[in-house]
Amino acid sequence: MKKLRHRARERSSVASITLLLVASLLFSACATTGGSGGVPGEGRAERLAENGDHDDAARVYIGLAAEASELERDRLTLLAVEQWLDAGDAARARNTFRALPVPDSTQLRQIWNTNSAALSLYAGEADEALDILEAMSRQPLSERRRLRVDALRADAWIQKGDPARAVELMMHREIWLRDRRSIKQNRQRLWQGLLVSNPQQLRHSAEDSLDPDVRGWLEIGSLAASTGQQGIGWVNGAVRWRDMNPTHPAILIIDDLQLPDELSLDYPQQVALLLPLSGRTAPAGHAVQNGFLGAYFSTIAGLDEPQTIRVYDVNSEGGASAAYATAVADGAEFVIGPLLRSSVTELANDILVPIPVLTLNYLPDNTLAPPGLYQFALAPEDEARSAAGRALADGHTRAVALVPNNDWGRRVLSSFDAELKVQGGTLLDYRMYTPGIQDFSNTIEDLMALSGSVRRYQRLRANIGGPLQFDPRRRQDSEFIFLAADAPAGRLLKSQLKFHYSGELPVYSTSSINAMDGRSNSDLNGIMFADTPWIIAPQSWIENLPPLYNEYWPGERRLGRLHAMGYDAYQLIAALFAARTGPMQEIDGATGKLYLDPDGRVHRKLAWAQFQRGEAIALPEIEPAGGPILDISDDAELVRPDAADEEAWPELTREL
Repeated sequence: MKKLRHRARERSSVASITLLLVASLLFSACATTGGSGGVPGEGRAERLAENGDHDDAARVYIGLAAEASELERDRLTLLAVEQWLDAGDAARARNTFRALPVPDSTQLRQIWNTNSAALSLYAGEADEALDILEAMSRQPLSERRRLRVDALRADAWIQKGDPARAVELMMHREIWLRDRRSIKQNRQRLWQGLLVSNPQQLRHSAEDSLDPDVRGWLEIGSLAASTGQQGIGWVNGAVRWRDMNPTHPAILIIDDLQLPDELSLDYPQQVALLLPLSGRTAPAGHAVQNGFLGAYFSTIAGLDEPQTIRVYDVNSEGGASAAYATAVADGAEFVIGPLLRSSVTELANDILVPIPVLTLNYLPDNTLAPPGLYQFALAPEDEARSAAGRALADGHTRAVALVPNNDWGRRVLSSFDAELKVQGGTLLDYRMYTPGIQDFSNTIEDLMALSGSVRRYQRLRANIGGPLQFDPRRRQDSEFIFLAADAPAGRLLKSQLKFHYSGELPVYSTSSINAMDGRSNSDLNGIMFADTPWIIAPQSWIENLPPLYNEYWPGERRLGRLHAMGYDAYQLIAALFAARTGPMQEIDGATGKLYLDPDGRVHRKLAWAQFQRGEAIALPEIEPAGGPILDISDDAELVRPDAADEEAWPELTREL
């Protein structure tokens, strides 16, 4: 057992990134519409907007515009654009807005300007938006237009990294609001902006602010943004803030978050971490340890009493069971680990579990876990299930699959097929390829039914007795391909799929396709894959950690998923400790959205990316219209495989 100093803790500041805030506007219809019900049916659109049904309101407006006179048509279309923006449908709003002329009417020009500013914010052009909005703020405006202008100005200042100015604007905006509902919506909107802000910017702005109300918003916003509003650090920190600021305007928001009446003490005081820190798999163990300690040091300020973390090398302790026994004898109240599947099986078979343990791998499916043993793994089965769900959400129901002819391939195929069926899709056919070879032509031709097309051509040519013009035709019933492959195999398979007339089919894969090996991924362009948010779309409260880890531990650059696993393992401690007497709440973690099944397994809902122009680009989550404020600064629009088309995990992690 040894105690380690975490190098990341020594750094006092980290680089911040600009956050793009795009609004799902939350104020009432009087603030979001520009008309007064002048066209029959317009009142319905206003009521829908007031209730937050922005996409439906836009549909009503655009339907009315189709039947209206020219002047009314432009006004109603501008209002439809406004509602699509509020619904988060920037693409539809942009396309409709481009077709509109710049209006001559002052009233319509104001709506046109606010739409133009909102579209600039979606494009990450805060300065352009402010050029429009600041000028408008000095002009005579109707009440509803001023409310919208001020809200968009606040969005722009959030995006520019000046949250204090955004808070001041939203507090001043309440002067124009007359009812409790509108005031609460205003504060909710401000809260959403703070949640996607950089925690350090919020903290520094709070230190500089002289206004106690502004400072209070920034302090609680910094805590929420840095913790993701989860974990014991958030709960205790928020309770302390609430007790110190009982009359602050943000109490209206905090009271809805179901915080306990007093500081939570329901977390273990001593935690043991069992990892392989020597031998062949030591790099993996050290990567998990670094992620774990990073989470601990980011949480420690919110703890009523700091926890004691003791780290045990499973290999030097004589195995998983021996390490667990030593940790319990040393006073551990919760145990994390071991990491390797063989060690997890050993632990489950050899002992009862007097102290709760969260293993960092799954037991074999036919092994019954003893009470008190929870399991967390970077399981490819979760990624395969995610691929099925993503494809169905994208509107594809009929799949074919290519998987390697090994145990890993069979596991992901089984999970993909099961999830596809549960959600109403169909796996039409699959083929298993041999890893390590260079030519997959026969396998692809067989799967895509090209062999039959060639044979039909050969028979026809023999019957006619002469040459014929011939283009092979693949099967037409498949809508997408599930490809389970590492990066080297994926590069070959993707190019050969294109050669065999299947390049236009969407391809969904798992994180193993994303090798992070420094090579260009141009051969993988168009492939979509599930991966940990830490790798492709870090949340605001962890976004500084991946580059920081890469700087301090450059040798672990390709082990980022294990950093994320260690980070989430720490976050799960308090949640699972509390779940002894009830269900575990879902955690928005570094490896995905985490939830606990009845068998004690923690599963993940993954983030999604697509290879575009040789790089892995984060894709927006699929959300219903009218969702929360979006941070899309690093997101790309999904593109078709042909439009995008202009190595695996290190071997030491294979057995994890």
